[in-house]
Amino acid sequence: MAKEIAGKLLEIGAVHLRPDQPFTWTSGIKSPIYCDNRITMSHPAVRRKIAKAFADLIRERYPQAEVIAGTATAGIPHAAWVADLLDLPMIYVRDKAKGHGRQNQIEGAIAPGQKVVVIEDLISTGGSSLKAAQAVLEEKAEVLGVIAIFTYQFPDAEALFAEAGVELTTLSNYTVLLETAREAGVISAQQEALLGDWRKSPRTFFSS
Repeated sequence: MAKEIAGKLLEIGAVHLRPDQPFTWTSGIKSPIYCDNRITMSHPAVRRKIAKAFADLIRERYPQAEVIAGTATAGIPHAAWVADLLDLPMIYVRDKAKGHGRQNQIEGAIAPGQKVVVIEDLISTGGSSLKAAQAVLEEKAEVLGVIAIFTYQFPDAEALFAEAGVELTTLSNYTVLLETAREAGVISAQQEALLGDWRKSPRTFFSS
């Protein structure tokens, strides 16, 4: 499944690899990869495959789940499709509370003690996903885990999840994507090695 999802992300242009002309992220990081999983919304067959994979994962790993939470904004549509497949309530979590009205950070109904799975589209630093998980915990609900379509597998992000005690599971990941791209002729073996080295120190790799 991880290779299949990676292949679909490449096929629909959700992932772009430019090892010789890196992108610049908002954070300032120079990156040889740009992943925009929002593109999946425009491809019904791909989004259905992702939703089914998420639903199967939840049934297997978190059968006790009572609420599906989507992170704003990219996790919202996937959470909605998965909640529908599982016939479960859905909520979504803003990055911060609204500055007007009821000043909600969480939209939808959630009760203390409910068991929640958080859905994210992409894990880079992990900060936004853990922030969403914390908002759920502040409502005295239980976070069973965070699940996402894709992760860059940054060591710092993995350490953050471990430190927070939040389980992270993804449908695909950076290592599998590179292997899939090489096998498809998108990148060479040499570029695969370079891309692999970048993941270990993304903030300094292109400045060294």
